[in-house]
Amino acid sequence: MNVTALVVMDMLNSYDHDDADLLAKSVEEVVGPMAALIRQAEERDDVELVYVNDNHGDFTAGPAELTRRALEGRRPDLVEPIVPPEGCPFLPKVRHSAFFGTSLEYLLHRKRVDTVVLAGQVTEQCVLYSALDAYVREFDVRVAADCVAHIHADLAEAAMRMMTCNMRAEALPGARCL
Repeated sequence: MNVTALVVMDMLNSYDHDDADLLAKSVEEVVGPMAALIRQAEERDDVELVYVNDNHGDFTAGPAELTRRALEGRRPDLVEPIVPPEGCPFLPKVRHSAFFGTSLEYLLHRKRVDTVVLAGQVTEQCVLYSALDAYVREFDVRVAADCVAHIHADLAEAAMRMMTCNMRAEALPGARCL
């Protein structure tokens, strides 16, 4: 049986940083399709839903604390629809890739995942580097194209092209990723 993992990256964000306004504008466009994709993943037995989120340098913060901070931030409307469901694996990260310094690879292998679907932010940073790391680990990679947010549209477009051309990623609407 093929198992797919939906990896939701860095959506617990307080939007109080440089470039937050540019990012929030993009997130406004993708949060609806992303919430629908997350609900779809929750309903499927052959999909593992995993959240990986930057810990913002606080190594004591867990999922509840990161969620609380994001909901108390400048744009709770962008966080509420995608809050991690109870019991969902949640891995803190400290750098761009969802794989770097996390147990994501181990988790995916334990669950016998062969396809990784990426959603979240930022397309030209964390999504791109996570796609590369998934590709070099020999996972099939899909990018939920309407479920990734960017800061710079031109860089996001280049990143999507790199993922599809260099990493053999499929870029699909979220509704067609699972």
